[in-house]
Amino acid sequence: MLSKKKTIQVIEAMGAIFPEAKCELIHRNAFELLISVMLSAQATDVSVNRITPKLFESYPTPEDFAKSPIEEIQEHIKTIGLYRNKAKYIKGCCEKLISDFNGQVPKTRTELESLPGVGRKSANVVLSVSFDIPAIAVDTHVERVTKRLKIVPQKASVREVEEVLMKKLPPELWGKAHHRLIFFGRYQCPARKHDHEKCIALLESHMTES
Repeated sequence: MLSKKKTIQVIEAMGAIFPEAKCELIHRNAFELLISVMLSAQATDVSVNRITPKLFESYPTPEDFAKSPIEEIQEHIKTIGLYRNKAKYIKGCCEKLISDFNGQVPKTRTELESLPGVGRKSANVVLSVSFDIPAIAVDTHVERVTKRLKIVPQKASVREVEEVLMKKLPPELWGKAHHRLIFFGRYQCPARKHDHEKCIALLESHMTES
């Protein structure tokens, strides 16, 4: 396993390779991000971004979603995988935002996870991106890359991956690490077969320069 120092160097190297690494879900506020993150489960950011401009034009507030029939919400998101369940969760989430949080997206993980369809990963994305609260969201890219680079144990669960990263990285780097690992996994070190040695060499070249 990589040491704390080496892990930080690797994440900083990814930042040098992908200085523009950030959340790729298009949103204008915490509410739009929350809905976009819910839609992105088992779907690509590109597919979500394709439908959200029109979706948020039709439903700009939690109240708009809450008063809409589920069938209408489904019609707007039917190109996204699991759209029936997601429509149900989105409507339920918005109803709870109104009843429990005055229509505002809460700023704690516990409160976010109390919303229908919102798990720990989604909550961490919202905390980090919208509220600048240190959090590491572990998606498939983050899990795969950290295991491939021996930052975390191969048999680590998603929660264990998050905990190891939190121990090895300073809090101010948690949000950045999330995006850098995603960009590295998405654009440099994909899941499909490739020359992984080139990925290692690229990281090492930027680690020596920093």
